[in-house]
Amino acid sequence: MARNQGRLDALLAPHVHRGLDALDPGLLPILRAGVYQLLHLDVPDYAAVSQAVELARAEGRGRAAGLVNAVLRAAARAGDDPSVHPDPQVDPAGHLASWGSHPRWLVERWLRRWSYGEVRDLLILNNTVPELHLVPMDGDLEGARRRLVDTGAEVRVLEVPGCLVVDGIAPERMLEIVPGFVQDPGAALVCRYAAPDPGALVADLCAAPGGKALSLARRAGYLLAADPSIARLALLRENVRRTRARVGLVCARAEAPPLRTADLVLVDAPCSGTGTLRRHPDARWRLRPEDPARMAAVQLRILRGAQVVVPPGGHLVYSTCTLEPEENRGLVEAFLGENPGFEISPPEDEHLEIEENGCLEVLPQRTGWDGAFAARLRRRT
Repeated sequence: MARNQGRLDALLAPHVHRGLDALDPGLLPILRAGVYQLLHLDVPDYAAVSQAVELARAEGRGRAAGLVNAVLRAAARAGDDPSVHPDPQVDPAGHLASWGSHPRWLVERWLRRWSYGEVRDLLILNNTVPELHLVPMDGDLEGARRRLVDTGAEVRVLEVPGCLVVDGIAPERMLEIVPGFVQDPGAALVCRYAAPDPGALVADLCAAPGGKALSLARRAGYLLAADPSIARLALLRENVRRTRARVGLVCARAEAPPLRTADLVLVDAPCSGTGTLRRHPDARWRLRPEDPARMAAVQLRILRGAQVVVPPGGHLVYSTCTLEPEENRGLVEAFLGENPGFEISPPEDEHLEIEENGCLEVLPQRTGWDGAFAARLRRRT
């Protein structure tokens, strides 16, 4: 329901005379659930309204039961009225924010970079449930496909990211049949772009929950996975045990790497996550306009600490799952300005669509995958 929160509010607003902001905060979730049932689920109108009224009473808001009843009955009569959203010709940002159920400030930010059509496609994608993608540990896509098809699953092969699109099977059962891990193609492209040399010592300094660590471990000689969260490392430990990957775990902060040197260091930095909002629908409502700049300061601090263990000729790979430029290109430019001993050094891979500046950028509205960014930086010899 969080994916539709903005749209539900737009449908409720005309029937709340004092405005949604004037409501008791505990009533708004009840009204949202009620109008969602009315317009999106196969529930009789009377049942949806009655359930919402009873829920209000059970939550100790019996005096508001009449308001809940009146608002939902009015919303049921009005239906999914498109006129509740601003006119796209007059207020394109307002229309997309309301109809597409995203914060207006975020829509306005995206419209400064992309066309109306691209932003609309991005919002549509964010309001859908993502597909399930599997990366086999042995890299045998065709063999994994055959084994899964034999169980009745529907499977498509994506050769370039190196993963499978799987439907019709529970993830737990899928991983029993094919040793591997779940990873979106956008993240898989980041691992391909990182391109560690075979047998290299790799350090993933922001490793949990571990998809990129497991992916890079398939090529590395050994991978050290570090993360400051013991709870998140426990999840990675279970995946390492299940896949038998050559990965060592250590609880440490990326700003103070727990090793002296590594051939390739990955910093998959904490970020605003605007490239993965379809996976975390609540996150769009928690984000604030100042978050990209705030996260950029954290990311730069992490890179400053991580770069000390990169030897001459070694690589530092910076990646995020955000779409915001100050956390991506802008952050890399700031780091290179401070550290002229590094240069952008993309891998030689004809199957990757690398930007002119040598970075990798995956845009959801153009690929259908999660958003991702990566910069492969080489310390000059």
